[in-house]
Amino acid sequence: MNSFQAATSRLPMLVWLSLFCVYVIWGSTYLAIRFALDAYPPLFFPGIRFIVAGSVLMAFLLARGTALPSRRQVGHSMIIGFLLLNVGNGAVVYAQQSVGSALAATAVATMPLWASLFGGIWGQWPQKMQWIGLVVGFSGIVLLNIDGDFAANPVSAALLITASVSWAFGSVWSRRIDLPKGAMSTACQMLSAGVLFLIASAAAGESWLVVTTAKSMAALAYLLIFGSLVAFSAYIYLVQTVTPQLATSYAYVNPVIALLFGVTLGGELFVVSELAAIVLVLAGVLLIVMYNRPPKPAAR
Repeated sequence: MNSFQAATSRLPMLVWLSLFCVYVIWGSTYLAIRFALDAYPPLFFPGIRFIVAGSVLMAFLLARGTALPSRRQVGHSMIIGFLLLNVGNGAVVYAQQSVGSALAATAVATMPLWASLFGGIWGQWPQKMQWIGLVVGFSGIVLLNIDGDFAANPVSAALLITASVSWAFGSVWSRRIDLPKGAMSTACQMLSAGVLFLIASAAAGESWLVVTTAKSMAALAYLLIFGSLVAFSAYIYLVQTVTPQLATSYAYVNPVIALLFGVTLGGELFVVSELAAIVLVLAGVLLIVMYNRPPKPAAR
């Protein structure tokens, strides 16, 4: 058995399914956000998205007899929900008012590097080959948009970098604090983030009397069901199960998926040089997956 087979054989099937969700579903949500922004204010629709998704998931868990979290766990969930969803997702939504879906996904792809930095602060530095995978993947991200639209304004660029840093820090820190187990953590984070989004929407004076369209309603429903209930739950499972490098490796695949969806459904352009970028991105993720194992303890 070669090294790739040996490494991947240790990953449970649920990990592979979760990786598929965050790779493909989250890659498609950038275009869905762009469609939703055609009809909904940028703070209002994430609030509706996360409150509804969180309420549905919470009701399902309570019906199954899942115990309510403690006050301490609820407080921690609110903090992580703020870092991941209010800042991490909210900044991306707000930036996509002026930048394309592929460019937004490209900027967010710096997140695994931040996650590696924060993970190293807590003593979980990537292995040598994972560092190589991170560099190779990031090189593909740069090449992916070398002929693309880099005319984003400074505010949008700053928002996207802030989103990456906040998401990475929240992901790594969440492994070290007391949170509800499993899907209950997801429900608490979405509920608290949704409430904060609506408070911010009201404070910003956004109109809640929107004239929606079939496309924007479909986009919101897709974000609610697949982007939140399915993919975010899968991500929380990955954060609690695998290394930060593997859990956040989706950020390198998302720009590729966002680009493909943008070309086929959003009318965005595709250039030949981006084929090489896709190869680099996938090669970087492959290295991260192959060497997804904790470092060996030092010899006495």
